[in-house]
Amino acid sequence: MARTAVAQDQIPLHLAISEKLRGQIFNERYTPGEQLPSEHQLMEQFGVSRITVRRAIANLVNQGLVVSQRGRGVFVKPQQKVTRSLSNPLIFFDEDMGRQGVSTSIRSLSFETLPPPYEVRHKLKLLPSVEQIYCQTKVILTEQVPVALDITYIPLEIGKTFAKELQSSLIYPTLDKNGVSIERVETTLECTHATHNVSEHLEIPLGAPLLVNRYTTYTSQNQPIICGETLSRGDRLCYSVVLTKSTPEK
Repeated sequence: MARTAVAQDQIPLHLAISEKLRGQIFNERYTPGEQLPSEHQLMEQFGVSRITVRRAIANLVNQGLVVSQRGRGVFVKPQQKVTRSLSNPLIFFDEDMGRQGVSTSIRSLSFETLPPPYEVRHKLKLLPSVEQIYCQTKVILTEQVPVALDITYIPLEIGKTFAKELQSSLIYPTLDKNGVSIERVETTLECTHATHNVSEHLEIPLGAPLLVNRYTTYTSQNQPIICGETLSRGDRLCYSVVLTKSTPEK
């Protein structure tokens, strides 16, 4: 069997091997329920020791991609795909997931002030005198698996008030329970591919397909209050919407 080359000068071998196998799982070289090659076969394929192969498999187990069955081997684990409804985006994400029996959590990566980008300034209708805005980057997890990377821009007064809560909570429930009324959300959906930075945070291969949900949220006074984008794993999250026929105005 021809050996598969893995990068040895950048990352540890066991990580390089698990990354290679993870890419093959995402590309459906190995499908849900299918058995991975045996330890001996992987040792031959990559030219590494048994302990290196076992560490690589352990990485995949920890990522929820495979399950190890004693005496049988290692099998690709069926991936649970959840649905986010856009028909009523004001049903909070955690509530929407709860209805599907799915637990949610977040991992805040950064919460900082920065000059508002032009597009953000336009969407939030910021005055020229506004020089800083909060930006929070967080990973959203379902069943402890990263499914989305969210980047939210928040006006200073809101960011200062709720900074502590936002380190561990999603923004919509935080605003709601503190009396900030949200009236509507304008959103657009696009497709893209994972960059190196995104692939690391979402534990997916470089170039994996993503859905991008760009949103602007308004209060009951029609004031834009937050905007941002959510990059979601195409293998873990999908969006649904109910369309109804409207009656033309006479």
